[in-house]
Amino acid sequence: MWKYLTRLFHRFASPPHVYQLAGTLSPWLMIPGFLLIVWGTWKGLFLAPEDYQQGDAFRIIYVHVPSAYLSQMAYMVMATAGAIGLIWRMKLAHAVAASAAPLGAAFTFLTLTTGAIWGKPMWGTWFEWADPRMMSALVLLFLYFGYMALRAAIDDVAKADKASAMLAIVGVVNVVIVRYSVEWWSSLHQGQTLLTDEGPRMSEGMLAPLLVNLLGFTLIFGGWLLRRVRTEVLFRERRAAWVRKMMAAEGAHA
Repeated sequence: MWKYLTRLFHRFASPPHVYQLAGTLSPWLMIPGFLLIVWGTWKGLFLAPEDYQQGDAFRIIYVHVPSAYLSQMAYMVMATAGAIGLIWRMKLAHAVAASAAPLGAAFTFLTLTTGAIWGKPMWGTWFEWADPRMMSALVLLFLYFGYMALRAAIDDVAKADKASAMLAIVGVVNVVIVRYSVEWWSSLHQGQTLLTDEGPRMSEGMLAPLLVNLLGFTLIFGGWLLRRVRTEVLFRERRAAWVRKMMAAEGAHA
C-alpha cells in the first residue's frame, strides 16, 4: 500500500504526466460544470420562490454564495500547494499554487461585487467598512494581489516560489477570519444559512438550485485550474526534452 501511494505521489510530481492528465480531465469538469450552472441559475432566477423578506433580491445568492465559497477554497488550494512545495520541494505544487491565485482573485472580486449589489438595497450601503466579513473578504483580495505581485517582482522562479508560498501560508489566518467573522463579531452580514445545527435554513425550492450552482462553480474552477496548470507547467518546462519532443510531434502532424 505504501509503495503504491509513493508511486502515485511521484507520478503526480511528474510534469509530463500532470500535463497530459490535466488536458484529459479539464473538459470533463468544465462542460458538466457549465451545464449545471445554466440549469441552477435558470431555476434559481425563474422558478425558485420569492423570499418573504428580501423579495427577488435574494436571487443574487446563486452567484454570490458559490463565488464566496470558491474565493476561500482557491486560497486554501494555493496555500496547501505552496506548503507542499516548501516541504517536499515539489516544483509542480508551486505551479498549482501560482495557477490558483488569479482564479481565487477573480472569485473574490465577484464575491465583493455581488455582495455590494445585494447590500445596497438591503442595508442602504454598497460597502460597510466596519463590517468584519466585508473587510476580511477585501483583505483576502489584497492577499491574492500581493501573492501575484510578489511572484512577478522576483525574476528567479525558485525564489519566487518560496517567498510567495510563505505569504500564502501566513494568509490562511485571514481565511479563518472570513469563515467565522459573522460568528465571532457583530456583523451586518447574515449568519450561516446552509451549515447550521438544524440543517439548511432555506426551502427546498431555493436550496436545490443553490447546491447545483455550488457544484457547477466548483467543477468550472477545477477545469480552469487544470488548464492554467497546463500552461504553467509548459512555461516552467519549456526547455525540457519532453516539451521539445511534444512540440516536434505536433509540428509533424500539422
